[in-house]
Amino acid sequence: MTTSGSDMTVDDVVRTVVAAHRGQRGSLMPILHAVQAELGHVPQEAIPVLADELNLSRADVHGVVTFYHDFRHEPAGRTTVRICRAEACQALGANSLVGYAREAGLSLGETTADGSVTVEQVFCLGNCALGPAVEVNGRLYGRVDVARLGSILEGTVSR
Repeated sequence: MTTSGSDMTVDDVVRTVVAAHRGQRGSLMPILHAVQAELGHVPQEAIPVLADELNLSRADVHGVVTFYHDFRHEPAGRTTVRICRAEACQALGANSLVGYAREAGLSLGETTADGSVTVEQVFCLGNCALGPAVEVNGRLYGRVDVARLGSILEGTVSR
């Protein structure tokens, strides 16, 4: 598989990223973040290459990739919406935001068929005092109600 926009394969990208972190202790996490930054996700075919390069078992690498929710198995949509579901945000109405997203056809953990939006649930955005909190393409919003989420999505998705 070649990556979009270049002739580099996933194997090439992974080996280049690993080379940049060679000699670093505990480098698996930074390497996984760098692979995801380069490819938009951590593809399944990267796992055996990482295991080989780092002298780890495939199970070890797979375990880390699947344990941490920040690592994607598929590319995200052009717009990424993260709804906080932690206790403070739940108490302030996060369930209504999740319901609104579902009614709009945006399933948690999935990307729309046209690749425009990925909606994810997270369990703390560190904005508890201004809950419920939502992050859209890395920008944090506080005190989000259904109407505000709708306008945020319309403004972001209509690009």
